[in-house]
Amino acid sequence: MARRALILIEGTENNGLLFVQAARRLGLHPITLSADPAQYDYFAAERLEAIRVDTANLDALIRECSRLRATYDIAGITSAREGVYATAAKLCQYFGLPGPNPASIERCCDKFAQRELLAQAGIPIPAYRVAANAADVESSAVQIGLPVILKPAVGGGSMGVRLCRNVDELAEHTTYLLGDKHIWPSSPRILVEEFAQGPHYSIDIMGNEVIGICALDFGPPPHFVCRELTYQAVLTDAEHDCIAEVSLSCLRALGLGWGPTNIELRWTKRGPVIIEVNPRLAGGSEPQLLQLAYGVDLVTEHIKLVIGDECDLRRRNSQAAAARFLLPDRDGTLDWISGDSRAAAVSGVAEVKLYVKPQTPIVRKGDYRDAIGYVIAASSSRARTEAILQRAVDLIDWSITPFPAEEE
Repeated sequence: MARRALILIEGTENNGLLFVQAARRLGLHPITLSADPAQYDYFAAERLEAIRVDTANLDALIRECSRLRATYDIAGITSAREGVYATAAKLCQYFGLPGPNPASIERCCDKFAQRELLAQAGIPIPAYRVAANAADVESSAVQIGLPVILKPAVGGGSMGVRLCRNVDELAEHTTYLLGDKHIWPSSPRILVEEFAQGPHYSIDIMGNEVIGICALDFGPPPHFVCRELTYQAVLTDAEHDCIAEVSLSCLRALGLGWGPTNIELRWTKRGPVIIEVNPRLAGGSEPQLLQLAYGVDLVTEHIKLVIGDECDLRRRNSQAAAARFLLPDRDGTLDWISGDSRAAAVSGVAEVKLYVKPQTPIVRKGDYRDAIGYVIAASSSRARTEAILQRAVDLIDWSITPFPAEEE
């Protein structure tokens, strides 16, 4: 009998390993197709079967999967990376495997197309315009009114997202986005959006069921770098129900509802306002936090759906779980970083992870890549979890020597 395999299109540094481990627990042989397998550190450590293939070429992927079918029973195909998730869905469709609607995924990954569909459905979103050049950006900002958010119409991880509070910041960030520093997958399109102000929440959905709502805390503007995630968000029953209702309305408007969806919104003076709908599992540490908070392993349950099994979303426990990200306050060379083992030994700490090693250049970009590590903790109460996190984070220290000043 042929060995059952799960095909993963690309990986991710954050939760790609979780997919590999979950697949193995389910008795599957994970195989990753990647344009550059060497970019993932965990491949070698896990002795993962990885095949180099152009993951931007659907025909090449079809040929490779067809070749693998001669050896393996391909149980499912998926991806942990948003940029190729629609491609994975097309492969599922081609081979007759369970998966989401690729057209819905592609529309959702285009933030302007997403906004248009949500607006047509009457779902509360920030005022928005799309711009292709500096003049369009300026006129759109005037129509909406400063401050505004500028963001690429396609992208993730808060890359290229900035709050512009005045005309100088608007011009500066427009120049950055339209220059050669920001990488565009296609012709540049900039979303100019109203700055929706209020507490920020992330909603995790599987199928049509809201699994959890987490509170997000960001660093100082003008960027949106997440510094803490907390489950469960402190909400009244009415607020929780309102957030759940508007979140499920987004699925209907966007043609989603198969598998995982992550939605971000802010609770403003006019109630919940949708910031973004991501047609995939949340990235970063959210899957681990959900498992600690509720006992629901969304990575495993997602893979069950992918291979045609029934998923189990029953909550098995109720804890307060949180992650604190370690964020440097300057650019420069990391001289040393220590204390992670002491932090990991603190009672209630579930995980400590450092992304960097000494002598690494630190160049902050104003997005998720700024984090140099994180600490995750869980306990019976929010206050206790916060205290555990603080105790652990205080044990971690580092030194960064600023880069030499450039001579004029």
